[in-house]
Amino acid sequence: MCSQLLNQDVGDVTETQRPAALKIMYHMAKMSQVRQVGLLAAGCQPWNKDVCAASGDRFAYCATLAIYIYQLDHQYNEFKLQAIMSEHKKTITAISWCPHNPDIFASASADCLVIIWNVPEQKVVAKLDDTKGIPASLSWCWNEGDTVAFVSRRGPLYIWTISGPFSVVTAHKGAHSFLSDICLFRWHPKKKGKVVFGHTDGSLSIFQPGSKNQKHVLRPESLKGADEEDPVTALEWDPLSTDYLLVANLHNGVQLVDSESLSCITKFSFPSAAASVQCLAWVPSAPGMFITGDSQVGVLRIWNVSHTTPIDNFKLKNSGFHSLHVLSSPPKKKSFSFPSPIKYPHTSSTSEAVPPPTLTQKQAFSLPPGHVVCCFLDGGVGLYDMGAKKWDFLRDLGHVETIFDCEFKPDNPDLLATASFDGTIKVWDINTLKAVYTSPGNEGVIYSISWAPGDLNCIAGATSRNGGFIWDVPRGKIITRFSEHGKNGIFCIAWSHKDSKRIATCSDDGFCIIRTIDGKVLHKYKHPAAVFGCDWSQNNKDMIATGCEDKNVRVYYLATSSDQPLKVFTGHTAKVFHVRWSPLREGILCSGSDDGTVRIWDYTQDTCINILSGHRAPVRGLMWNPEIPFLLISGSWDYSIQVWDTRDGTCLDTVYDHGADVYGLTCHPSRPFTMASCSRDSTVRLWSLTPLINPLPINVLADRCWDEVIGNIDRALESGAPPLLCGKVSRDIKQEVEKIIGNPREEKLRWFSECFSPPGGSKNLWDLVAVIKGQDDSLLPQNYCKGIMHIKHLVRFRMSEAHELTAVKMSKFGGGIGAPSKKERLKEAAEIHLRLGQIQRYCELMVELGEWDKALSVAPGVSMKYWRKLMQRRADQLIQEENDDVIPYCVAIGDVKKLVSFFTSRGQLKEALLVAQAACEGNIQMSPLSTMSGSSNSDLNNTDDYNVLLQKVNEELAEWYFQDGHAVLAACCHLAVENIELAMANLIRGNELELAISVGTVLGESAAQATHYALELLARKCMTVTTWDLAADLLMMIPDNKLQLVKLCAFYPGCIAERNDLHEKCNLPSVEECMRLAETTEADGDIFETIKYYLLSTEPEKALSIGIQYVKEQLCGSDWTLDSVCPYLDLLSYIRTEQLMLNNCTQFRNELLILCGYIGALLAIRRQYNSIVPALYEYTSQLLKRRKVSVPLKIEQLSEELGAWRAFTQLTKPTNELPCTPPSESQKKVYSILVSRIREEPLKGMIGPDYVTGSNLPSHSDVHVSCLTGLRIQGPVFFLEDGKSAVSLNDALMWAKVNPFSPLGTGIRLNPF
Repeated sequence: MCSQLLNQDVGDVTETQRPAALKIMYHMAKMSQVRQVGLLAAGCQPWNKDVCAASGDRFAYCATLAIYIYQLDHQYNEFKLQAIMSEHKKTITAISWCPHNPDIFASASADCLVIIWNVPEQKVVAKLDDTKGIPASLSWCWNEGDTVAFVSRRGPLYIWTISGPFSVVTAHKGAHSFLSDICLFRWHPKKKGKVVFGHTDGSLSIFQPGSKNQKHVLRPESLKGADEEDPVTALEWDPLSTDYLLVANLHNGVQLVDSESLSCITKFSFPSAAASVQCLAWVPSAPGMFITGDSQVGVLRIWNVSHTTPIDNFKLKNSGFHSLHVLSSPPKKKSFSFPSPIKYPHTSSTSEAVPPPTLTQKQAFSLPPGHVVCCFLDGGVGLYDMGAKKWDFLRDLGHVETIFDCEFKPDNPDLLATASFDGTIKVWDINTLKAVYTSPGNEGVIYSISWAPGDLNCIAGATSRNGGFIWDVPRGKIITRFSEHGKNGIFCIAWSHKDSKRIATCSDDGFCIIRTIDGKVLHKYKHPAAVFGCDWSQNNKDMIATGCEDKNVRVYYLATSSDQPLKVFTGHTAKVFHVRWSPLREGILCSGSDDGTVRIWDYTQDTCINILSGHRAPVRGLMWNPEIPFLLISGSWDYSIQVWDTRDGTCLDTVYDHGADVYGLTCHPSRPFTMASCSRDSTVRLWSLTPLINPLPINVLADRCWDEVIGNIDRALESGAPPLLCGKVSRDIKQEVEKIIGNPREEKLRWFSECFSPPGGSKNLWDLVAVIKGQDDSLLPQNYCKGIMHIKHLVRFRMSEAHELTAVKMSKFGGGIGAPSKKERLKEAAEIHLRLGQIQRYCELMVELGEWDKALSVAPGVSMKYWRKLMQRRADQLIQEENDDVIPYCVAIGDVKKLVSFFTSRGQLKEALLVAQAACEGNIQMSPLSTMSGSSNSDLNNTDDYNVLLQKVNEELAEWYFQDGHAVLAACCHLAVENIELAMANLIRGNELELAISVGTVLGESAAQATHYALELLARKCMTVTTWDLAADLLMMIPDNKLQLVKLCAFYPGCIAERNDLHEKCNLPSVEECMRLAETTEADGDIFETIKYYLLSTEPEKALSIGIQYVKEQLCGSDWTLDSVCPYLDLLSYIRTEQLMLNNCTQFRNELLILCGYIGALLAIRRQYNSIVPALYEYTSQLLKRRKVSVPLKIEQLSEELGAWRAFTQLTKPTNELPCTPPSESQKKVYSILVSRIREEPLKGMIGPDYVTGSNLPSHSDVHVSCLTGLRIQGPVFFLEDGKSAVSLNDALMWAKVNPFSPLGTGIRLNPF
């Protein structure tokens, strides 16, 4: 890809154009300031039939407007959200995965649109935008690779051929003019062209080439001659037959029918007549078996066609099933590095090996292995493992429709309430992104919510037709209803912040009503048209503003008896929706309108003081920041969120991650830089606004005076003034810091860090730092035990948790078929053996019967050795079945390794960690009896081994968090076992530099090396127009900082006087003195010092010629290493950009870029930045090809090195990839030379790719393709200096750490930090 990028060279512009060109390029290299840090995915819609689908290691489900695609992460054996497809603008009606190509699927929607998607590339392949009716069902044709069929109401069935030069739509010859609407249809997977339709009247229609068409046949017997309908809810062809078909009707239940003889073969009977079936699916891994989901309660039933009753039933959820799909290939299990020696699962103690026992009838129908995608009527979506009887993944309680409003709980910044079109309010814990409360029943459409002030634990809700209500959240009850607006929609409800007894509502009926919570009406303010928004002033408890359809904003004063407004603000050209008072500036409010603008009004001056224009559609969400008085954020129907500086009306940033209209925006005063947004795309997203307020967090780190952190509002509002904190949380921190006797730096860093950091572990991290620093356990917060605990607390807290749970009894939802007679006979035989004292024989028979507990309870009567052997056999068998019941057996025989391996293979890393720590503390002990030879724990019997195991599992858990985009939680895992080096490395690799420096400063010496590296990177971030001084302050916090300060001063672009001021601050000689020193050191032959002083002098280009010549000479030799050339190139790269761009430096510039590119590739190999190694080699080759240079590098050599690296990195990839060809002899030779040059990375923990927070979060609509890899970018994007070329922020960070210059070959330094 780099080859397309390197056509430009700033050096080729004229002298007069150069400063302007440089300035543009400096400012265009940027990333989005607002970072997405969390995503609450939508639930599955319950309206249409075919709304979930699966293929191989992916599954998909639909919310109302978006399709969510999950992909199996083989490394951790778990499904992760890979993509959100949101091209449809109206309700999605069906999706279907292509049976011949797992990368392609189709979707249809209510706006008569069918779309074909490419999943890995996340793009639309084809569109059909007139389906001649709304497609109720859609399916790929099994006999053709590139045709999709769809049907609406009574037909006809249309077949769309996608490939070829023209996409053609044809109607099926027979499938039309039906007498009843079609619910769904299914092609036969083997018999070409055979298709069945299910109708709302309960009948089927069957078509196959060469046979008579059968319309409206096989209607349930109970409906014969009646006009009643019993719609077909599910249809699936038997995969083992050409003619058999499973059919479910809503009331008639499930039948197996023969499509040839048109007869019912089996009618399956349910335990209760009330049970009705919404969905069914065959189990591919178990011929003859199928599953059904009940529609009243979430009961999954497992059937075999040879039995009319279910083999087993599981109650998975309280709400009914909506849709089911069985994954054809269950996820592969991950093997841990120490295998359990399972030799013969059926080894008997009386003989060397006995054949496996014959299965009884009940056992013959043991649960099939298989993973079921389950979608429920309440929007819940999960992946259930039938063999292990557990959820692999459960996304519970998601909203399935537009989310209109969201608000944080006033006394708890971790709880967020959301209100939706689906009729529910949900309360979420934003640390775990799980729902903790959901409102009872369905309230119709809920437009608006408002928390009661303080700790009252109530939410007021406003609905479209059912008035307003108050929900008591912990009690789960609606305690009050308001009906003053009748059946008119209430668009906004607002609980007064200053007076908890007053609630305002505004409605379609043109009234804004103020009432007390017990229902007494205080004021009714009449407007000339519908009122959409209202907001209480945060400075005056008696003042409220409204937004009206008549385009006006009104302000009312409650302390008077008048029902007329105090002020009316006119200016908008379309209806006003929301209004918001500024929390910091008295008398200032904003309004958002359908005219696409936001207006700022000054109540005291009676005027509009600013108009913010930028949205291309009506404005809905509005939010003032509670700390920065000029910061305002708006959300719109144009899918965007825009951030405004209201001082001059500039838009600071725009983000497009939502896939539909943005309705609600909110943040909590105590976490002012974390924002939540909600949208018509049914998602809630969390954002960090901290990058917008730089350099504030860095001022705190550099210990700048209070005046540069906290200010008064007037100062903060001065045009161009840097951001200052002016809100309550910052004032509180300042007061607390000033109370501390002695050095308050540690507390100051922690409190500000928690204020600036988004949720997701920073609080947890600071709790662990406090534990390591020796803080008393009694001072730990109450919720400490819910996060990642220090290893010394882990077992203790879990033990107290177990005591609390002891009282809770778990009941299982049972069922099944009776025992056959053979089992009775074996039981009788066993009883006789027992009476004869033949205990071992009794045990073996009990094992054969599957009654292990009875066998194990008397086994010690034979011998403890026999009991252990039997326990081991049982454990091995349960591990093969992946059954949780294995846990007590492993604990009893002290087989820690087997248990850790079992948990790890299932991706249950937290469980594995707990077991390993319990073993380290001596809680799990091996039996004192001598272990059997070949036992898996004979080599693991002392604390040292357990500690190794503990570290290994902990590292694995940390890596799981890190790869999931949670660098802070990964650091918490390392801090829990006091591995400070790796904790710091994870923070730096996650680009959490400010947090790393704060934590490193508090931890002191043990974190010093990593803290200094983070300071260097953060100083690079500050090497921009306004913050050079700050960069110097940061570097001065590093003890041995001379060289870093030299680089800073060399790169500083000011005039000579300004440069001398910086030199003085950094304790370096003046620019003139540096010139003299350069000449002296050059005469002495000290190359490094010569380069240094020339860079600081008035003629830095002299450093280029000397330095580049030296590096080229080194590369001509055979024994150079990275460490011998890197310091020289790194120093040269800090030459001032405008100097590097001069025409007389063109050749030196090109040679410097090539050398930095090549050495960067080797550094990337050393650090295992595998995603950018090929791009760095390609970049270097392209520069060699296009620029006139004389360097000791050849394009052939570069391609040989890249080939050798690829051959060797292939070998270390996960085993589930395709087998790879071993490296050739010449590749081995090239690679060994490479390794000898690269040497070891000095900062051990920094090995491995960078992965910033939010890297795993898919964007909806903002699609960018990386100019380095050609792939779509997931997570944050970084734009290069041309303003067009994009790379992922992760790749930009890694590139900048190994090669400071931009991938565009312009000579501009990259600054993505």
